[in-house]
Amino acid sequence: MRFKGLDLNLLVALNALMTERKLTAAARSINLSQPAMSAAIGRLRAYFNDELFVMQQRKLVPTPRAEALAPAVRDALLHIQCSILAWEPCVPAESDRRFRIILSDFMALVFLEKVIKRVAREAPGVSFELLSLDDDPDELLHSGDVDFLILPDVFMSAKHPKATLFEETLVCVGCPENERLRGKLSLERFMSMGHVAAMFGRSLKPSVEQWLLLQHGFKRRVDIAVPSFNLIPSLLSGTNRIATLPSRLVRHFEPVVPLQIVDHPLPPLRFTEALQWPSLHDSDPGNAWMREIMFQEASRMEALPENSAEHRHADA
Repeated sequence: MRFKGLDLNLLVALNALMTERKLTAAARSINLSQPAMSAAIGRLRAYFNDELFVMQQRKLVPTPRAEALAPAVRDALLHIQCSILAWEPCVPAESDRRFRIILSDFMALVFLEKVIKRVAREAPGVSFELLSLDDDPDELLHSGDVDFLILPDVFMSAKHPKATLFEETLVCVGCPENERLRGKLSLERFMSMGHVAAMFGRSLKPSVEQWLLLQHGFKRRVDIAVPSFNLIPSLLSGTNRIATLPSRLVRHFEPVVPLQIVDHPLPPLRFTEALQWPSLHDSDPGNAWMREIMFQEASRMEALPENSAEHRHADA
């Protein structure tokens, strides 16, 4: 099909070339032969009056003209796929959909595990791919490369739809033998102690408790930075270090890892866990079905009762 003299099939070839940067791999990704892909490059060069790609060390390096074309081409193809081509109806019991989700290990343990168990009963062919927190999740949402982000809403983009899952409170924890946690924890003592904290991605993005502390104007001393929450309890054992963790995660660890729990010296540190999905997938029946399951499971998560782990602390 041609539009103003351009064979629109060539846009598919251009997108594949920009993605793969190798002729053979690009051809294979769209089921073309290598000679056919070479011919497509020639026609693209003729239409745009630009080399578009030059060969360097066996890789196709795009010219500035190709780099400028790439985002518009990618977006056009995504909109055709997601908006013009009809989404197939979702029949959960027959679906073999694979959902790609970016989330922390905290939310995998206390929330998504419930979703996965339910889906296994209702849609046994559905599978999941859980991804660690990325340095640029907005780009993955924009490209439709992930189905969901599950994060504190303060870290979410305003460019895509989102919805609240539940509210969470942060508490301080340490080794049961940590004498510095006896009695009420003052802000001065809290700031003087060494902390273990989760930080994510290559850029070591802080988790929500560090973000909230900075909002209050405080910067604690992080002795040990780890890539996930579930490493923290064992690193507190036998030390005077402390950590600030979501109360639901503390409750999850209680049966297997003894922790001393104290109230945070600042006013209750609360945040909202939220769900976000690509705007391109807003009308996708499969995505909408999974969203509804997540919302239902979130609503079933009971609020922490009074005198629970959030409020218990060692006697003075």
